[in-house]
Amino acid sequence: MAELLNWLFGQYADYPTLFIALELIAVIFGVSSVLLASKTNILVFPIGLVSTAIFVYLLWKWQLFGDMFINAYYSVMSIYGWINWTQNKNNIEIKKHQDHINPTSQPQDERGQNTDAQYAIEVEHLSKKDVPILSALAAATVAFVALVYYFRPVINNNFSFDGAVLGLHLFTWVDYTDMLTTALFLMAMWLMARRKIEHWLLWIIADAISVPLYFYKGLTFTALQYVVFTLIAIWAYYEWQRRYRLQSHAAYA
Repeated sequence: MAELLNWLFGQYADYPTLFIALELIAVIFGVSSVLLASKTNILVFPIGLVSTAIFVYLLWKWQLFGDMFINAYYSVMSIYGWINWTQNKNNIEIKKHQDHINPTSQPQDERGQNTDAQYAIEVEHLSKKDVPILSALAAATVAFVALVYYFRPVINNNFSFDGAVLGLHLFTWVDYTDMLTTALFLMAMWLMARRKIEHWLLWIIADAISVPLYFYKGLTFTALQYVVFTLIAIWAYYEWQRRYRLQSHAAYA
């Protein structure tokens, strides 16, 4: 047991206390944001911003630039998603107000049940017009992260080319895996901001890959966070499917 605990948490012996505390705070806020997302709660974005902002700082210090880029992108997309979800929520409130002013012949009690079924945020399925954007986002992400890792020796050398050795032969399996997960995460975050149900499928795949990846990188708390993320994402996918069916039923009732 002692050897297992040392393998899981031994690397933290050399970490500053501040970094450990910040990682734990970021993990707590990260898990909270995913739970809020599963409930289509708009607070997912401000809560998530706290987590991503902390991780941007920590990952820069740890020189994990691909992961840092992911969290910087999360921060930007959180602002976009916050705006998008707020607009959708406001549109729903306006529609409800109009329905209240101009009631149909639908019985009052049934109308109340359908109103309850219409959650604060409407969710949607992926459409064909989303595919080109996703493809471009994935290609741009892989190219950008590959560029960052290609010039990593320069970055680690205080942005100096003196003595820095460059080349694709320096790439490791971690770097290639990082490119894949980064692309998946960025596509998932964009779809989430757009309220697309299928974003949870991308989260499931990327989160599952990230568990052993972060264990290997020595970020045990973050790896455990992704275990929780994977489980929540599986449940949330079916939860959003259920909400979509209720939402559709309410629309056509």
